[in-house]
Amino acid sequence: MSTMPQPEVLVTVGVDTHADSHVGVALDQLGRDLGTITVETTPCGYGQLLSWASSFGVIDRFGIEGTGCWGAGLARWLHTQGLVVIEVDRPNRRARRRYGKSDPADARAAARAVQSGEATGTPKAGNGAVEAIRTLQVPYRTAVKARSQAANQLHALVVT
Repeated sequence: MSTMPQPEVLVTVGVDTHADSHVGVALDQLGRDLGTITVETTPCGYGQLLSWASSFGVIDRFGIEGTGCWGAGLARWLHTQGLVVIEVDRPNRRARRRYGKSDPADARAAARAVQSGEATGTPKAGNGAVEAIRTLQVPYRTAVKARSQAANQLHALVVT
């Protein structure tokens, strides 16, 4: 008598991002909680998160809150590893009041948003023409602001 092979576990990871640490929650394809982890916001921490998630099965997708801010480094690092990264918006206030506010709850909500198809955003890559223009805009805006301040100071001196 042969045994049926176990189906492959597809892991979806939700991440709640912060300045100093990220909290990850892994769910299987049926939405069951596989575990929670907190890692540092360094490449070493990112590797730890990836190894941890891989221990549950095949990684399907990562859902990350704050890919334009605290989660940008993680999103870009995971992208270089060839993984699918989905940008997740913060949970709405009603859901946060109902289920409470905690980092694991936010990470779990991110994973569930990815699994349900509610979150479909693609994070900014941080490279290419758009990023090059963005880096040029910063010194330009600073120069315009400095020019305006200097003109205002000169005007104030002339008037007084």
